[in-house]
Amino acid sequence: MPETQPVAFPQSRTCPYQPPTGYDPLRSDRPLARVTLYDGREVWLVTGHGLARELLADPRLSTDRTHPDFPALTERFTAARGRTVALLGVDDPVHHTQRRMMVPRFTLRRATELRPRIQEIVDERIDAMIAQGPPADLVTAFALPVPSTVICALLGVPYADHDFFEGQSRRLLRGPTGADLLDARARLDAYFEDLIDQKLKQPEPGDGVLDELVHGRLRTGGMSREEVISFATILLIAGHETTANMISLGTYTLLQNPRRLAELKADPALLPGVVEELLRMLSIADSLMRRAAEDIAVGDTVIRAGDGVLFATSVINRDEGVYPEPDSLDWHRPTRHHVAFGFGIHQCLGQNLARAELEIALHTLFARLPGLRLAVPAEEIPCKPGDTIQGMLELPVTW
Repeated sequence: MPETQPVAFPQSRTCPYQPPTGYDPLRSDRPLARVTLYDGREVWLVTGHGLARELLADPRLSTDRTHPDFPALTERFTAARGRTVALLGVDDPVHHTQRRMMVPRFTLRRATELRPRIQEIVDERIDAMIAQGPPADLVTAFALPVPSTVICALLGVPYADHDFFEGQSRRLLRGPTGADLLDARARLDAYFEDLIDQKLKQPEPGDGVLDELVHGRLRTGGMSREEVISFATILLIAGHETTANMISLGTYTLLQNPRRLAELKADPALLPGVVEELLRMLSIADSLMRRAAEDIAVGDTVIRAGDGVLFATSVINRDEGVYPEPDSLDWHRPTRHHVAFGFGIHQCLGQNLARAELEIALHTLFARLPGLRLAVPAEEIPCKPGDTIQGMLELPVTW
């Protein structure tokens, strides 16, 4: 390990699709570095691609966010530490049981079956944009409502309530204080309590995931209300926030790379590779968090039990030993081993659905609006701070 001053983590990006310039020292400190969190705590940051995939699959790293040693990126995260998070915040064997319940809903086959409906949703949103006329904010007009509509249908949550749960999601993910997070969580809890009661009164369950949990698990005593609410919350938030950010930031990135965009327009068959390269390059979930439950030797370095271990996906996915010229957008390179969805047992459950949504959204957007372009100078478009999922706060476009 080189003896360098720990870098502050996380930091905000100056270019929405490039890692923060303050992370430059971390790229020379591969595969492991020390960073300082907001409260002064020093933790390990994994920066090398090979080590990241090794440690993300290591059962000695825990995702239990209720443990007092679990690292916190912000004060609001510290405020939420006492509550178990389904899927993302539990270790095996509990995690295995929970994930096994959800896998049938998120298989590649299921994502493929949903493609016609996703296409309808995408077309409906573009129809509305065209009817209203330019300019438009692509975030609110397209990037957010597409995955929000999809996940509502999948879960069995009324899309009519989207303004409410999207607003509370924003407060959970980037509210300024812990009080904001706790209040947003309480409001979502109350919302799902009421929705569960409504579903329990129905003689026959709907076909959504939440209906399945309520009638197949809660009613039979297989799950508690708290567990059902935890599932519903994480699936709803993760199911629309991440994909919405990828759609808007992916669009921005393509618009900023006109030669690459022209190549894609000329050959839509490139789209699956384009999506993988955007996932690698954008790395919107840029701070996966773990706690070492046991000592772990990494070369001559020992990660001690109780140490916080973070994974900077934007740095890991720019490992030049794996991706030559990693800062350039190049979908002709092999990219399937990126860690944009994580790796190991906690790899993103919804990745098949996300890929389908991204392919359909980006292809249709540029096919139907071939003159799509930014409506304001790129440097005026605000992006999200570094302590949350990366993306655009707004994206003014015209066509």
